[in-house]
Amino acid sequence: MRYLLTLPSLALLVACGGEPMPTRMALASSFSPSGPGAAEPNLFSGKDGLVLMSWLEPLEEGGHALRVAARGDEGNWSSVREVARRSDFFVNWADFPSVVSLADGRWLAHWLQRNGSATYAYEVRLAESVDNGQTWSESVTPHTPGVQAEHGFASILPDAAGGASIFFLDGGEGIGRGGAAPSGDHGHAVAMSLSVNSWSATMSNATKTVLDRRVCDCCQTAAALTSRGPVVVYRDRTESEIRDIAVIRQVDGAWTEPARVHADDWEINACPVNGPAIIAEGEMVAVAWFTGARDTAKVQVAFSSDAGATFGPPIRVDDGIPAGRVGLQWVRNDAMVSWLERGNGDTAFVRVRRVLRDGRIEEPMTVSRSSGARSSGFPRMTRIPGGVMLAWTEPGTPSNIRVATVTEVP
Repeated sequence: MRYLLTLPSLALLVACGGEPMPTRMALASSFSPSGPGAAEPNLFSGKDGLVLMSWLEPLEEGGHALRVAARGDEGNWSSVREVARRSDFFVNWADFPSVVSLADGRWLAHWLQRNGSATYAYEVRLAESVDNGQTWSESVTPHTPGVQAEHGFASILPDAAGGASIFFLDGGEGIGRGGAAPSGDHGHAVAMSLSVNSWSATMSNATKTVLDRRVCDCCQTAAALTSRGPVVVYRDRTESEIRDIAVIRQVDGAWTEPARVHADDWEINACPVNGPAIIAEGEMVAVAWFTGARDTAKVQVAFSSDAGATFGPPIRVDDGIPAGRVGLQWVRNDAMVSWLERGNGDTAFVRVRRVLRDGRIEEPMTVSRSSGARSSGFPRMTRIPGGVMLAWTEPGTPSNIRVATVTEVP
């Protein structure tokens, strides 16, 4: 089914007489390669034009399979490939696996895997494929293996040389192998830290760098590559429980100290489970995030023209009662943000809105009716020619993954 929606006058095209012309965007539902019961989708667009969609799917015999399919420019999905099947996946509505393509053609996957009996004893595992997902290597961890503590919310950032940086939250920093699992917000003594490691098939904990030793425990991380180097954004956590979005950059091979994207001053003595999103192109960077500062829920976007060193004032994009769960991608030279907007009861709506670099915003588009419950997960969005693709979990018995595209109409 295809719909043609015309967004009004805040436009990118200008008529000969100087009046802005409407930007027309087409919303179309798309085939999902996932099966019944699938949930926790993730999307990634590679330099080769392939869109990779990964997800978790329950198995009849118990446990789950991590699966992936590739979509080419012609719009057709490949056969479904299986990354791994296990009974000890740590399955979480907010912390989902991913599969990305590297610059040299390899695919790199990450997932969460239990390593102990405690509720939060699990680790990040990574594996690569050199044959487009047909076979996969043995998995390794970017952190100290065997530590029974909380690890997760990983972001994989490919580099131009065929490698990748792995950013993740680490509840095991300073804990010995097989130790207990202290981890901040979950009633333990030690806060989560933010770390980064460089991908290799034999990852070493010796190459891990701790970027921030006290961060929010269960908000997603996000990273992007600027012309000056990688940038990571995440929800920080001060001793006084201010939990604003922070940015760390790599400059001349060294990581900067954390700096806030904006001083929301959100004081909350709990994790809101609502991480940021980031995109970069050259020195231009945009960050989207959710905040509940001053008892007002907002989804905001801010731009940087110096590779994330400084940001302009935030631009509010929600419609008044957002649940957050943001996504962000470039469309032409401007930012398309996605989020969940609450309705009546548990009803929510997957929405997108384009934010121009000069701060103007277009009218929002409702992509789909959804749910504000945890089971609806986090809608994911990636860039495709002329627009974006979105994937989200549709709760139910069984659940399903829905896919849609939003593209410009010539």
